Amino acid sequence: MSDGRQVVGLVGLGLMGDALSTRLLAAGFGVLGYDIDPAKAARLAQRGVQPAASIAEVARCDTVVLSVFNTDQVEEVVEQSLVPAAGSGKLVLCTSTCDPDRIAALAARVASKGIRFLETPVSGTSEQVRRGEGLGLIAGDAAAAADAKAVLDAIFPRRVHFDKPGDGGRAKLAINLILGLNRLALAEGLVFATRLGLDPKTFLDVARDSAAYSQCMDTKGVKMVTREFKAQGYVHQSLKDMHLIHDLAGRAGQRLPALDVNIDVLESCVRAGEANYDNSAVVEEIRRRTTGKQS
Repeated sequence: MSDGRQVVGLVGLGLMGDALSTRLLAAGFGVLGYDIDPAKAARLAQRGVQPAASIAEVARCDTVVLSVFNTDQVEEVVEQSLVPAAGSGKLVLCTSTCDPDRIAALAARVASKGIRFLETPVSGTSEQVRRGEGLGLIAGDAAAAADAKAVLDAIFPRRVHFDKPGDGGRAKLAINLILGLNRLALAEGLVFATRLGLDPKTFLDVARDSAAYSQCMDTKGVKMVTREFKAQGYVHQSLKDMHLIHDLAGRAGQRLPALDVNIDVLESCVRAGEANYDNSAVVEEIRRRTTGKQS
């Protein structure tokens, strides 16, 4: 780009990468984006994102935002593509939900190689992030976070900072545990109310006004009632996070019995062909587990 704008590199142009690019462009940044799926890059090119031919091309940007699927991909992108291209003080912001212990170790490994690595996962759906409503969970060096302020202001107007690398991911996973169980509880409650003869839309409005209220009712309730599952967060992605939470709980010596049920429901959704549905589709499995008259 030659129009004088600061260009931010973006690796991963899925649901969250799409939302992040929208935030960056609206804030006046140029965006150089890469995804292994060329169709995603082509779609975002229509909105002003410049497609990159490779991660190595993105790596030339002073600031690179990662929005890839898992820890393995983060380590691969950083150590095989960004480290070789690292100049002095390159900023890498990792928005992916990852194993926090491995991310902390990665941050330590690459610090001596010219990369200032910030853990920057976000609590919120892709649409909430697009609207500036996601909560950024920033962890790492405070000076690096200060230097990334303009980019962070653009993508996460709401954010908190943890000093210890890995703590952003730890907070994100604990939040995701609660969210996953909230989705499951809402699904069960809606199906239960329907089977008792209540109109589900009316009941959802009542539940929002009740002591049982959770933000999940706003972000997922209508999807569950209308059975419209255009994704803001995929079933398979939630399952990946729940398995990661399960592994971390094992390391910490904690059993999570409600999580075991949630994993079972999500795995059933995947077997039913719903892996790429919105994670509110857990309600479909709850419906399948009813007996007698249909809900």
